[in-house]
Amino acid sequence: MHDIPYLLEVPRLRVQNANAISSPHTWGFPAMSAFVGLMQALERCLHAEGIELKLDSVGVICHRHEPQVSRSGHTHAFHLTRNPVGKKGDTAAIVEEGRTHLEITLVFAAGGAAADAHKQGSGPDIEEAIADILPTLRIAGGSIQSPLNRRGNTPRPQLVSVAETEEGQAKQNRWLLRRWLPGFALLSRDDLLHDHHAELQKTDPQTDLLDAWLDLSRFNWVARHEDLQGGDEGKVHWERRGPAQGWIVPIPVGYGALGQLHEAGAVEGARDESTPFRFVESLYSIGEWKSPHRLQSPSELLWYVDNQEEDGLYRLRNDYARIID
Repeated sequence: MHDIPYLLEVPRLRVQNANAISSPHTWGFPAMSAFVGLMQALERCLHAEGIELKLDSVGVICHRHEPQVSRSGHTHAFHLTRNPVGKKGDTAAIVEEGRTHLEITLVFAAGGAAADAHKQGSGPDIEEAIADILPTLRIAGGSIQSPLNRRGNTPRPQLVSVAETEEGQAKQNRWLLRRWLPGFALLSRDDLLHDHHAELQKTDPQTDLLDAWLDLSRFNWVARHEDLQGGDEGKVHWERRGPAQGWIVPIPVGYGALGQLHEAGAVEGARDESTPFRFVESLYSIGEWKSPHRLQSPSELLWYVDNQEEDGLYRLRNDYARIID
């Protein structure tokens, strides 16, 4: 974390009715783009108050996850609402919306003159300003409520100076990572997707990345016969096929362009007529939920924007796989 001067910790936020449909093919937890959007909105609100705090990346630790669904065996159905009748008294259609309640801790990589001034005891109170601004924002459409710790107290955001020495950082990392227990951090595992793709191509060279992603996104079971003496096949055992490591999940990581970039105002019905417009589709990868105490540094759970506009890619990245290698 030598290149991260400060960490901004926002502990135990409660989010009500956040969007649980993260993409056309995934559900359960908001996409990381929702948390990056919160980071950018928070930074702009601080700048509007004259606080020049720079937020570069964000990580999320989930402590509680309560999707609003009904369960029948392996089937989950969202709790939906029927809208009021139309102007003519007709029954309005049901629009499927997935909602979830969350308790999360957010960690931001921070910097800027405001952070330096705050640590020197001058300038505005950044932590107090953030505590006032956050309830006015939303996370994935969900309302942010006052955080609570185990004792029922309201914890405040905290701006932490990263230790300068390796020994100091190691001690600080252990202290921070254990503060975020119990919970799980969402990490990027692009490496597992590419490794599994290479493994599947050994038996079927026509396998593409989509096949590998779908294969990793489900539970695969195969039958194994127990060989008896004399070569006879005995009892059948069912074994799970695929990577045995980690709690891996399919996740959206951004958007890919479907066509050229249109000039601002050229596309009718666009939400913002002053910004260039482009049609896109979701990009997918593999993520892993991991307990913070199994990480070496808070930098491993941070996500940041890595757009490649010339290639039509607008995506997020997390360096956990690269750091552990």
